[in-house]
Amino acid sequence: MKILLVDDSKLQRVVVQRILTKAGYEVILAADGEEGLQLARQNSPDLILLDMMLPRLDGVGVLEALKKDPKMAHIPVIVMTGLSQRNEEKLKSAGAASFYQKSELGVEKGVDALLHLVGHVYKEFGKSGPGAALN
Repeated sequence: MKILLVDDSKLQRVVVQRILTKAGYEVILAADGEEGLQLARQNSPDLILLDMMLPRLDGVGVLEALKKDPKMAHIPVIVMTGLSQRNEEKLKSAGAASFYQKSELGVEKGVDALLHLVGHVYKEFGKSGPGAALN
């Protein structure tokens, strides 16, 4: 399974990439919203992990562009943010498949929670991948 990770924090990208790669996923990295859209078009990932606070094009703009493009609209997007979970419903109505609180990544349980969420969302969309067995 191929996952596109769009996050402007180099540290966050490295941490999440290690977690996902160790679990058996192929990870493509993007540092801003425009690069994320370009890599999504070029690589057709199976799932996208999308930060909301991005340079050049914010996460909401990326999410809207993905969902308007017939070639990418089917790709599940997990929004990763440090913002309050109060935004979860708004982001889901904009097309996000799920919501992940980035602050949880610093805690040991955050690794399991992220892998579980990735597996769950991927399975929910009728696919199987390394993380699907975690459900």
